[in-house]
Amino acid sequence: MATAFKTVEPLEYYRRFLKENCRPDGRELGEFRATTVNIGSITTADGSALVKLGNTTVICGVKAELAAPAVDSANKGYIVPNVELPSLCSTRFRSGPPGEEAQAASQFIADVIENSQIIAKEDLCIANGKLAWVLYCDIICLDYDGNILDASVFALLAALKNVQLPSVTINEETGLSEVNLKQKNPLVIRKHPVATSFAIFDDTLLIVDPTAEEEDLATGTVTVVTDEEDRLCSVHKPGGSPLTGAKLQDCITRAITRHKEVKKLIDKVTKSIKPN
Repeated sequence: MATAFKTVEPLEYYRRFLKENCRPDGRELGEFRATTVNIGSITTADGSALVKLGNTTVICGVKAELAAPAVDSANKGYIVPNVELPSLCSTRFRSGPPGEEAQAASQFIADVIENSQIIAKEDLCIANGKLAWVLYCDIICLDYDGNILDASVFALLAALKNVQLPSVTINEETGLSEVNLKQKNPLVIRKHPVATSFAIFDDTLLIVDPTAEEEDLATGTVTVVTDEEDRLCSVHKPGGSPLTGAKLQDCITRAITRHKEVKKLIDKVTKSIKPN
């Protein structure tokens, strides 16, 4: 009977749970799904991480290449993020060129990188005006069950912390670059941004870490990104229900608490794996 009611009136079905301050999956409104992270999963990448947020599973691989810096940014390297939502992760996505949601997620990640200053692009420069690192950060969703942004930012941060770049010098006589694969160094991670997403129900009720079903039924979503200094890096709200100042402040407060949990999880995993 409950299954039939959920099929016919999914929103009303959810509302009955929300009135009791819980959700159909048994979580409280402010409770996150079980979160796990595994780093170094892709041996062919320079850095990688696999993140599970409930059923949502995302893998991030970082590939480093050498290139000439841009003329107007002679002392900076590049970070190029790309989010893929292939058809294998959910029936809602189709094969072919990236859809609207994948493009929006890629832009969101690019904004987080820029606003948080997770890595100083100057650190990626090897020789001013001559040579710099390009970090291609491919984030691929393997299983989609909502809240792709939180999982993507988490996977990106964990993968970047796993990156080991070989030592590169430029031979003054030949002008050619020389790569020493035996001597590798980790990236300098300047900031640790963490995203926390909320779904808005009936224009007023906030629930954290929404599933795909909850996102579909919500009247809006908002994602707050903070760093370890409790600094607000980004607020992403793609339309939907408006948020009052008090509600937004509540989101930021919860995001700061969530940051501490995620940071602790990343630190625990990175300490357990010794660099090569």
